Amino acid sequence: MAEKQYVIDAMTVQDSWRLFKIIAEFVDGFQTLSDIYPAVSIFGSARVKPGDPVYEKTVEIARKLAQNGFHILTGGGPGVMEAGNKGAREGGGRSVGLNIKLPLEQEPNPYQNVRLDFQYFFVRKVMFIKYAQAYVGMPGGFGTMDEIFEALTLIQTRRIKPFPVILVGKEYFHGLLEWVKNTLLSHNAISREDLEFLTLLDDPDEVVYTIKKYVIV
Repeated sequence: MAEKQYVIDAMTVQDSWRLFKIIAEFVDGFQTLSDIYPAVSIFGSARVKPGDPVYEKTVEIARKLAQNGFHILTGGGPGVMEAGNKGAREGGGRSVGLNIKLPLEQEPNPYQNVRLDFQYFFVRKVMFIKYAQAYVGMPGGFGTMDEIFEALTLIQTRRIKPFPVILVGKEYFHGLLEWVKNTLLSHNAISREDLEFLTLLDDPDEVVYTIKKYVIV
């Protein structure tokens, strides 16, 4: 019994110290990103390489956004994240990498001129949503879907003000959007108005135009 209580007490102490680490990450993020406005968070696969059409389109979108006065937030790693940071640098914008510490180390890309490192995913998520005036989802996996649908949930539940949530790649995302319409909507799991929160595009200029319609630079 005494041994069990010792374990519980030790866990309580660990959790208390963990709170300080969490608060420190929030403070560091808030202080570093306080002057990042306006900004666009870009998400997508870490597995695409330079030369891949998705990579090159991401560079183009980020570059054009930066040329139009937007800073770019990415996860700081390879693939689409690297492409977003590269485009931001080329366009003269702030190129922000919100890196995450993982068991399999994520290698930070070399195009960040503002870099933050996080241990906690949920703190990092707050930074993406707090400092972005739009989300752009390029073709990606679970992480991309997680970020996009979390933004949609927060908008739907009015926890944040609506902002553009754009998926780029009509061929890639067509099946997902059809499932949302034909399954979620038909089962009354969402309302028809909720579909307006999401925009599906292909052309980089249309992405920039759509964001500029809603965001004052």
